[in-house]
Amino acid sequence: MLSHKEEILVMPGVYDALTAKIAEHVGFKAIFQTGYGTSASMLAMPDFGFLSMTETLETARRITRAVNIPLIVDVDTGYGNPLTVWKLVNDLQEIGASGIFLEDQVWPKRCGHMIGKEVISCDEYIPKLKSAIDAKKNNPDFIIVARTDARAPLGIDEAIKRGKKYREVGADVVFVEAPHSVEELAAISSEIKAPLVANMIEEGITPNLTSKELLDLGYSIAVFPLSGLYSSTFAVYNTFKTLQQTGTTKILTDKMIKFKEFNKLVELDKYMDMERKYINN
Repeated sequence: MLSHKEEILVMPGVYDALTAKIAEHVGFKAIFQTGYGTSASMLAMPDFGFLSMTETLETARRITRAVNIPLIVDVDTGYGNPLTVWKLVNDLQEIGASGIFLEDQVWPKRCGHMIGKEVISCDEYIPKLKSAIDAKKNNPDFIIVARTDARAPLGIDEAIKRGKKYREVGADVVFVEAPHSVEELAAISSEIKAPLVANMIEEGITPNLTSKELLDLGYSIAVFPLSGLYSSTFAVYNTFKTLQQTGTTKILTDKMIKFKEFNKLVELDKYMDMERKYINN
């Protein structure tokens, strides 16, 4: 699943089966289950530590049933201790997920681009990372992404130091969250000898670069976790607002997917054929 050096894997953030289906339909090769988006869609609450392991697993289960492309799951801090992480990784493999992002924040965590973050010590995080690695040993295609949020509370040097250490422990990919500049992105890439993730959040702390620019900086994976969530929220908000104010949506139909197109997306014809097969028999 990881790209060659001359390529970068671009993953959109998905938060339910439908957004995953759309990502697959337009041609993405892998997808990222965003905790921020899952918390928003399931609970209408911010990415502030409200999401549970059960809710994360259930969302992953629905997504893997809906699509045939790899799903990498944001599991926050692992929802507990190393044993919890071990169980979580096993559960995710059983439902067909292809990897996790595991972070070193203090629980309850918060979105990586929010203020007020704290991180646990390396001595506390590394046992969690090791348990995740142990849990996936019989599945070399399952990707463990070690994420550090140390940049905000402890500085870029400590974040890079942690990234190096997590790679030495055995992380497949390293993710230093929320660097503040292109220079910091470049420093991370030059110092950490591992496949690297860059996180592109619209109006976030990190400069919003193209996937080509990130590839040139030495990154292997570019995640756009909130693009779909923000776009769909904008569209639904404005459609509902227009409906409430005018009593109709006629002026917005050119901004909506058409009835037949939506039915094609969710494969209505396949299920109608199945229905005819069983009824006719």
